[in-house]
Amino acid sequence: MSGTVTTCPAPTPLDPPPAPPAPEALSYSLTLPAGLHSPAIARSATRTILRAHGLEDVTDAAVQVVGELVGCACRLTPTAEVYVSLRYRDAALRVILYDGHPRHTHPRLAAACEARRRAALRVLACVVRACEGDWGFGDAREPAGGTRMWAVLPRQGARAYLGG
Repeated sequence: MSGTVTTCPAPTPLDPPPAPPAPEALSYSLTLPAGLHSPAIARSATRTILRAHGLEDVTDAAVQVVGELVGCACRLTPTAEVYVSLRYRDAALRVILYDGHPRHTHPRLAAACEARRRAALRVLACVVRACEGDWGFGDAREPAGGTRMWAVLPRQGARAYLGG
C-alpha cells in the first residue's frame, strides 16, 4: 500500500488570555430568592467576582459580609426575593442589599425591628469594624419600599482582616 502522507497543520498560537477586568470595573447585581440556599449562592458568586477582578485580598471579609447581609434579609423579608449589589469604588468594596421588609411607622415597632436587625448583624458589625469600614440600614428609597442594608469595606482594611 502506498499513499501520500499528510501532516497535520502546525498548531497556531492561541490568543493570549484576556487581561482580568480592573477592580474599578467591578459592578454586579444579583436578584436571589429569599430562601435558605441564597446566602451560599451569594458567597460563591462574590468569591468568583472578586477573583475575576483581582480582588482576592478582600475575599474573606467580603464573603462574610455578603453572607451576613443576605442571611438577615432572607430571614426578615416578606417578599420572595432579595437584591444584592457589589461595586468597587474609591478603593473600597460596597455591598448593598435590598429586602422587601417595610419600615415601621409606629415608633415602638420601628425600634424593636431595628434592634432585631442589629442583633442579626452582630457578626457583620465586627467584620466591618475590623476592616475600618462602615455599615448601616434604612429605608430603601425605592417605589416598592423595603429596607436597604449596606457595608463599605476599604481594601486596605480588608487586607488587614485577611492577615488578622
